Amino acid sequence: MIDAVVAFFILGILAQLLGAKLSFPDGLYKTLSLFLMVAIGLKGGIALQQHIDPALLTMSLAVVAFGLLLPLVAYPLLRYFGQLDKINAGAIAAHYGSVSVATYAVAVALLEAANIAYEAYFPLFVVLLEMPAIVVGLVLAKGSLKVINRTFVKKELIANQSILIMVGSLIIGFVGGESVQKLTPFFVELFSGVLALFLLKMGLVAGEQLGTLKKNSIFLISFAILMPMLGGLAGTGLGVILGLSAGGLALMAVLGASASYIAVPAAMKESLPEANAGMSITASLGITFPFNVLLGVPFFIALGQYLGA
Repeated sequence: MIDAVVAFFILGILAQLLGAKLSFPDGLYKTLSLFLMVAIGLKGGIALQQHIDPALLTMSLAVVAFGLLLPLVAYPLLRYFGQLDKINAGAIAAHYGSVSVATYAVAVALLEAANIAYEAYFPLFVVLLEMPAIVVGLVLAKGSLKVINRTFVKKELIANQSILIMVGSLIIGFVGGESVQKLTPFFVELFSGVLALFLLKMGLVAGEQLGTLKKNSIFLISFAILMPMLGGLAGTGLGVILGLSAGGLALMAVLGASASYIAVPAAMKESLPEANAGMSITASLGITFPFNVLLGVPFFIALGQYLGA
């Protein structure tokens, strides 16, 4: 059976392909994405209150290293097999080294619907994986460490909306103590409903991107499917090394398989305006996101259960 939350994503794609006029109020998409980021951050902060220990620091360092490695895998594929220039190869590599909050949210919803336990501190890893790939992608695109200056750190890492909201919400969840519980009826109990609306909108957007695929090379489509599988399998391997549960293995794989289409595009638009933004969005949102939601996430959940059994 198809999970009800995922079914809304399929509904959005079908509506777009059939030409149905489904319109969302202005700003609703940003509101829904903001809700998801706050909810994930708060849940992570609450979990950290109960699970923080020295071992978590070691795991966090391993996750950051994982985030640095992923764009280094993607870049040569884009540069030498796809024959892309340094600018676009670096920009797309940054997208595939970072994470998709929505893909992670889908994975969490499916795990909870199937009553599969996972480590409660995973939102911390989501936050940590937002940043490294942006840095590596820009260095690869420019061929120099000089792009990492004070202005870049302030605007793209510290003041980046997605990073700021998730880090801030995580800290609030951690230091808020019992007072955070009064927020849970809104940010926790309504999570699946808001995610369903968000995926409906994402289905509409993905349907629009599908129309541009015929304008792109076979390589871009192949890369947008192959890279998530490589990243997901690498994430599974990292999860095994870290001794994660079956649900944890699945989530680590999903983090490795997902591609950013919120935080990284904003950073690339500011710091790498000469890159072809349409190419990156088509790959990450038009191909990788639907692939992960419909096939990748269920596969990695099944793989996690098999290895974690």
